[in-house]
Amino acid sequence: MPELPDISAYITALEERIVGQTLERVRLSSVFVLRTADPPISSVDGRVVRELRRIGKRIAIGVDGQLWLVFHLMIAGRLHWKAPLAKLAGRNAILALDFPNGTLVLTEAGSKRRASLHVVRGEEALRAMDPGGVEIFETDLDGFRAALTAENRTLKRALTDPRLISGVGNAYSDEILHAAQLSPITLTHKLKPEDWERLFAATRSTLTAWMDRLGAEARKGFPEKVTAFRPEMTVHGRFNLPCPRCGERVQRIRYADNETNYCAKCQTGGKVLADRSLSRLLGSDWPRTLDELEALKKK
Repeated sequence: MPELPDISAYITALEERIVGQTLERVRLSSVFVLRTADPPISSVDGRVVRELRRIGKRIAIGVDGQLWLVFHLMIAGRLHWKAPLAKLAGRNAILALDFPNGTLVLTEAGSKRRASLHVVRGEEALRAMDPGGVEIFETDLDGFRAALTAENRTLKRALTDPRLISGVGNAYSDEILHAAQLSPITLTHKLKPEDWERLFAATRSTLTAWMDRLGAEARKGFPEKVTAFRPEMTVHGRFNLPCPRCGERVQRIRYADNETNYCAKCQTGGKVLADRSLSRLLGSDWPRTLDELEALKKK
């Protein structure tokens, strides 16, 4: 799922292409992507784009008349910039916004249609789309800590809850926790003051670095290959590859459609965290340390 750095890159690329341009019309190949009926989708046709905003992990396009098109890309939704009046070719192309200088196409891979478009009117309706998480660059350490300690949850779950922190998901939470050298399963109520300082600094520095990197790329060309797995990442998507800090192999916890990647030596004091599916299979034989894991691999 595109997160804060990815959404920021999309907005950077879109601002220079569509702000000040007339949205000639919206084309839908899948009615399921549109989640609102009032205002009607036709009400945005012919209106000039005035601004773009990020609302959590959503992209909001504001046009004349205080109307907003709010996109949530979910896991598999992606944006593409095409030539004017580009066809909605293939089953993955579900929506197009036509401008005089090009067409913005929304695609969604897979059979599950989760990406969405809401059309709303006015600031109050737009604010209602915000899950409410604090903005990391608009808060201080105390505000950050207050948000994450509202409930006693694991750091991984707290960082990825959009009601607590805005714009952070599965990929960048792994990168943040590795930078802070904290375990993804540590409970928020267990953190010491120095842990909070490291976590706050790591969250800001990690997101800043990726926003700068992806923003620079977006200024060169439209971000057509947005992905949660990038070779420059330290641990996310790098299972069994060496940690760039210590050289130990990156570990993972798999659950549902996601996985958490971490370095046992840097983040958990050498403890290998239990993977639900494998720990059920191995039971008491589950390796508790890196040494036990290596011994198991040699059997």
